[in-house]
Amino acid sequence: MWKLNEKSNLPIYLQIVDLIETKIMNGELLPEEKLPPERQLAEIFGVNRSTVVRALDELTARAVIIRKQGSGTTVNAEKWGLFAGQSTNWRRYLTQGGFTPAVPYIRQAGVMERANSDQVIDAATGELPLEMTPKLETPSLSWQSFIAEEQLEDEAGYRPLRETIQKQMKKAYGLQTRPEQVFITSGAQQALFLITQCLLKPGDAVAIESPSYFYSLSLFQSAGLRIFALPMDEDGVIISELRELYHKHRVKMVFVNPTFQNPTGIVMSLKRRKELVDICAHLKIPIVEDDPFSELAALDEKIPAPLKQLDTDNVLYIGSLSKIMGSTTRIGWLIGPTAVIERLALARQEMDFGLSIFPQVLANSVLNTTGYHSHLTQLYQVLERRRDDLVEAFETILPGELTYIIPKGGFHLWVKLPVKFRSIRDFDIFLAHDLLVMPGFLFGVKETVIRVTYTRLEKQESLKVAKIIKQILIERTCEEV
Repeated sequence: MWKLNEKSNLPIYLQIVDLIETKIMNGELLPEEKLPPERQLAEIFGVNRSTVVRALDELTARAVIIRKQGSGTTVNAEKWGLFAGQSTNWRRYLTQGGFTPAVPYIRQAGVMERANSDQVIDAATGELPLEMTPKLETPSLSWQSFIAEEQLEDEAGYRPLRETIQKQMKKAYGLQTRPEQVFITSGAQQALFLITQCLLKPGDAVAIESPSYFYSLSLFQSAGLRIFALPMDEDGVIISELRELYHKHRVKMVFVNPTFQNPTGIVMSLKRRKELVDICAHLKIPIVEDDPFSELAALDEKIPAPLKQLDTDNVLYIGSLSKIMGSTTRIGWLIGPTAVIERLALARQEMDFGLSIFPQVLANSVLNTTGYHSHLTQLYQVLERRRDDLVEAFETILPGELTYIIPKGGFHLWVKLPVKFRSIRDFDIFLAHDLLVMPGFLFGVKETVIRVTYTRLEKQESLKVAKIIKQILIERTCEEV
């Protein structure tokens, strides 16, 4: 609401300045968002237009807004401006830091998710619900037993778990590696953080497939990296585009998620995988392969083997148990050259990012139980059924209205809507209808697309999702008319 503080003793133009700055800080005004015209603001505040002009002049001088003749007034996208004042400018520190605050959409979705209202349908969370986590017995160990297991841990993690992962990768994909090349991490994001902080330097260019969930992570910005989008088609990343990016920007590393890609669900073809590892080996560009669904993918013989199998030297492979055993597991691993593993392990130790022995011992126990493979099979079947239920709901409620490719696995359906959204705030309409989805702008694209996650959707909920989207399309179409 555009309302001034009636109790303020500041001149009116400064009250307007404070109000706009506060709206920016609260996320009510976003980077590049347009402000109302001067005449309209004057009417809203009940003041002369000259007062509004003076306020906008002050905001322009502070680099908070950008005014262009014929284009109107927009919020400065470059860190939202630098703010003046005699006191410590904490806003400047907050906005110039590498880890950017969550956008209002994500904050509001988080509030709605935590509220756990019966009315809210969660088609956004990429985590397993409790009923789909493994129903396996864990070992009964004493405190002394855990302390004793610490003797089997070094900087790279709990050795029995590293050996288990090495054996499973060999069994599933024939990947020849040694335990010394396996680094246990506190989830996949810790592996990504260490790679960006320790193997790259500020200003380095990296190529990230587009769209990708990587764009929602602040760790690339915190490392000062220059990010370039690597377009994809139905077979995966487009090799000619990578070659062009390399020659233009001297790309130092490529980040991909080739199996059940997040958010599109695409599986990179074997031919494209071979082309990717060949061109990167030729250009001497390391590949970071994020493969959170490797265990599920191994159940399908039609899914190509990881890039790591095609090039064991030039690929850093990241795996995780969070998509198999639940997000609270927080166990991931990185497979790479021994020298790289040693460097990253020592760096983590210097940063004091310790990894508790407890989840490592438990994860190793679960991975070696006889029921683990049965859990994988059951999980695969449930996910497949929920995917089919969502697709059936779309085909029943919205026949021919949505564009998507049915994924071969994973958690997500990438859906293009037949309407146009003029700004990212337009996606708030989903929140208004108590439906949590992930908009395309979070994945680095400006199209009107959403990621619908089906892991938590029973059949009736999938029907509700389809009906809500149908209603949203009707409302948006009426607005366009």
